[in-house]
Amino acid sequence: MHAVRVGGVEVVYDRVGQGPPLVLVHGAMTDARLWRAQVEDLSDEFTVIAWDEPGSGRSSDVPPSSVLADYARCLAAVVEDAGLGPAHVVGLGWGGTIVLEFYRHHAGLVRTLVLADTYAGWKGSLPHAEVRARIEGAERMLDVPDEDFAPTMPGLFAGEPSADAVRMLSLMSADTRRGSMRTELTIMAEADLRDLLPGIEVPTLLVWGELDGRSPVEQVARPFLEAIPQATLVVLPGTGHLSNVEAPEAFNRTVREFCRSHT
Repeated sequence: MHAVRVGGVEVVYDRVGQGPPLVLVHGAMTDARLWRAQVEDLSDEFTVIAWDEPGSGRSSDVPPSSVLADYARCLAAVVEDAGLGPAHVVGLGWGGTIVLEFYRHHAGLVRTLVLADTYAGWKGSLPHAEVRARIEGAERMLDVPDEDFAPTMPGLFAGEPSADAVRMLSLMSADTRRGSMRTELTIMAEADLRDLLPGIEVPTLLVWGELDGRSPVEQVARPFLEAIPQATLVVLPGTGHLSNVEAPEAFNRTVREFCRSHT
């Protein structure tokens, strides 16, 4: 376990393996544990770095006034603290939105981008009615009494998740902090990063679950593919929003081959 302080925020990250740096950025209401299968498999060839974003896992609370660029600044501090030069940077879901903002401000730290089941922000990728419905659902989760606070996100899997996946998500859900969840969902709802996509100058891999109901391939991935100059799309059959958990072998193989070809 490693840690770096950015302003008043302590950001904790795991670092495993040796080789070119591969940075893993988890989605909302999760933490570095989401990448367990990737850390175990890919650390034979890469230095795998998996952070707990500010406000999650072992990192300290995120200030309520935080904006998307603050998350990007914390991620830059992690990459710089690792000291391994430009990195392959993987972002899943909300983590992919952070990674895009990270590229906007810190492109020199990026060797390649891997965007998995993500968004250019909800505002930048989803219809207004869908954004409104998600906000209302989040508000209902946030308004329950403390003893009933157990946030869940619908539509994460295409099929029945394994017992291990359910257990892992339950543990991360139990550790979710109400204030952090409110901050990240507010930022996500208002984010629109479509202007950034045509200016991405590094090789970019889009990895999507074929049956992702939260970030549908045709609605979100295809516009990414059309907008990003050096983008490649790989669709994983029969998988949903957490493609790295539902199909870890296919996900890892796809990421490995892409990063290896650009190292």
